[in-house]
Amino acid sequence: MGQVTFSVRMDESLKRQFDSLCQEFGMNATTAINVFARAVVRERKIPFEISAPSTDITREGAMQAFLDIRNQSKANRMSDMTLEEINEEIKLARQETSN
Repeated sequence: MGQVTFSVRMDESLKRQFDSLCQEFGMNATTAINVFARAVVRERKIPFEISAPSTDITREGAMQAFLDIRNQSKANRMSDMTLEEINEEIKLARQETSN
């Protein structure tokens, strides 16, 4: 089958973001467009969603995470820890993460 060139005009910032996400997915923009086109033709619709985890941290999300941790602490009867004990736990967790 012959190959053709397909040009698309888009905002420069959008192109940079698209290229970056494609890299996260382990492909380049050309491969991503080909995957999309083949799926659309095969399914005769937009058949899938490709997404990357959001890195946006909101105040509401942070507060919910804090409340979840607080509830878990109460459930595990760890809500009586001193500040020094908490800091030691954080230190140990960071050491585990860096190893």
